[in-house]
Amino acid sequence: MKIKDNPIGEAERYMQNARQMLSEKAGKDGDYYTDKKYIKLAGHAAWCGVLVALDSVLKVNENLKKGQRADIKDYQQAMDKIDKKMLRALLNSYETLHKVLGYDGNLNYKVVQAGLGEAQELINWAEKRYAN
Repeated sequence: MKIKDNPIGEAERYMQNARQMLSEKAGKDGDYYTDKKYIKLAGHAAWCGVLVALDSVLKVNENLKKGQRADIKDYQQAMDKIDKKMLRALLNSYETLHKVLGYDGNLNYKVVQAGLGEAQELINWAEKRYAN
C-alpha cells in the first residue's frame, strides 16, 4: 500500500505494529514492561504513524526545500494555525512517543498507554480532516 493512497490506513498500521510489539514482545510484569528494546521500537512506530497521519492534513513537507526534512517545529507551526487543542496533543506525543519511549525506553505501562492514546487521538483528528 502506498502512503499517499491511504495515509490514515498506513498510520493505523503503524499503530497496530506498535501495539503488537508491546503485547507480544515487550513483556509485562505488573505496572511495567520488561524489555526496553521493544518499548523503543513501539514508541518509534507509533510516532511514525502520527507523522504519516499529520502529513496527510498539514502538508508540512510541501513547504520545504528539496532534500530538507521536516522537524517538530514545522509540525508545531502548521498545527498552531489549525487547532491549538491538538497542538498540545502533538507536543505531548512528540515528548512521550519520540523522546520518552523512542529514546529512553520508559517501561512504565501507564506512560506507554498514555502515549499511544494521544497518538490515536491525533490520527483520528487527521482522519476527520483528510476525509473532507
